[in-house]
Amino acid sequence: MTLLQLQAISKKFNDFDALNRIDFSINQGEIVGLVGPNGAGKTTLFNIISGRLKPSSGNILFEGKKINGLKPHRICRLGISRTFQSSRPFIKMTALNNILVGHLFGKGFRLRTQPEDVQMARELLEVVGIPHKAETLAEDLTLSEKRRLDLARALATRPKLLLLDEVAAGFSPVLVKQALQLINRIRGRGVTFLIIDHFLTLSLKVSDRLLVLDHGEKIAEGPPNQVMKNREVGRAYLGLQHQKD
Repeated sequence: MTLLQLQAISKKFNDFDALNRIDFSINQGEIVGLVGPNGAGKTTLFNIISGRLKPSSGNILFEGKKINGLKPHRICRLGISRTFQSSRPFIKMTALNNILVGHLFGKGFRLRTQPEDVQMARELLEVVGIPHKAETLAEDLTLSEKRRLDLARALATRPKLLLLDEVAAGFSPVLVKQALQLINRIRGRGVTFLIIDHFLTLSLKVSDRLLVLDHGEKIAEGPPNQVMKNREVGRAYLGLQHQKD
């Protein structure tokens, strides 16, 4: 079943075309990697899907319903959540309370927590592998732990589609392997993924498909092994400027 569909999405900043008529869709249960060089339009596309930006033209359909123009909190409550390239926890709050904020505000405003809310937050800490950090202030977590907390807080909104922005940036090979296992584990819980991965750290290993952008244009889409053989991808993304036709 098609979960997300973008129809000719364009975004202009003054005279600059950040995105130009992007068409693509994501099926329920898929992991799609969004890759491309710096300035390709990846973050702009995330911002449009999540409601931080409005497209200049085109439509976004989520579960068959048009969502472009909706506020970010309304899009979140429909089932789309995201993380950011730079970790953004509430640094003076514990890991547990960070997750509770995502749960209480992401699905509807509530001031009081219930025992089941706390249990859910502890379960998510377990899912992302940091249950022992429940009472640790976010500012005292390592980079890897903060990214895991970002993921848990996003999951607390109970998303159907999760947008991950450079979740493994700066990770060692060991941490990348752990991130791969974590994403696959969350996928098993019924979550669909769109992942920005500039350095292909995760995408080549975990994605069902890759979508490649360059200068706001879609230049390739398909299984990772096929996309990486594409000459346009080699030229634009990998910098193989002298590759022969």
